[in-house]
Amino acid sequence: MLLTVDIGNTNITLGIFDGDNLVKTYRIIADNYISAKEYEHLLGSLLKNFHITDCVIGSVYEEINTKIKTVLDKILNLNSVLLENSMDFGISIPKSKESAGTDRIANAVSALKHNLPAIVVDIGTAVTFDVVSKEKEFIGGIIMPGVNVQLKSLHDYTSKLPVIEPKESELTIGNDTESCILSGVIRGIACATDGLITKCEEELGEKASIILTGGQCELISKYMSSHIDFIEPNLTLYGLKDIFKHIKSL
Repeated sequence: MLLTVDIGNTNITLGIFDGDNLVKTYRIIADNYISAKEYEHLLGSLLKNFHITDCVIGSVYEEINTKIKTVLDKILNLNSVLLENSMDFGISIPKSKESAGTDRIANAVSALKHNLPAIVVDIGTAVTFDVVSKEKEFIGGIIMPGVNVQLKSLHDYTSKLPVIEPKESELTIGNDTESCILSGVIRGIACATDGLITKCEEELGEKASIILTGGQCELISKYMSSHIDFIEPNLTLYGLKDIFKHIKSL
């Protein structure tokens, strides 16, 4: 079995593959203040019943890369692959390979299985757009604040606005503080996503396949007007699997 590990800014998402089938996922907190011993205990308990022979790690949280790799190598007794931007990912990245996060590259790799051009919208801590051209090139994208970042910022930078949890927005015109915030953030991100998809397609000169992923993609998709071709919250894990298979084939 292959373990795919997506280390994000807020969470570490684990995906266990049996061949091409994703059989189990876990999500744990990504935090540099959590000790290696604590991660070892947690990951050991989650993975003890699986026969994992390979592991690939993609990360945008550099401070804990070595810690997580060391822990996984110890409990699984293997040498996991920590992705670096200098590697061959199996997709052409003509302009921004050095700076693109491995999660975004994994999303772009997953898009190759769909009709091109394609736009992958990953709705997590940040909302990222990853655009793959008809020529199978990852040509760039967009980054903007995600749901939790916006909700937290409204509380942190005002004196009266409360902290609220992300959930469905029942009204566009809110009738209390909470419903106003939810409309602005949840519906606002949906409208921004719709508008940016339109602008991306204008620059591409044609319609694109629209693919949504990320922990809050299903929530935001309810308020979008764009045609969505595919929704897969774990798309990044599938992309990491495909990258690992490509690297092993070289």
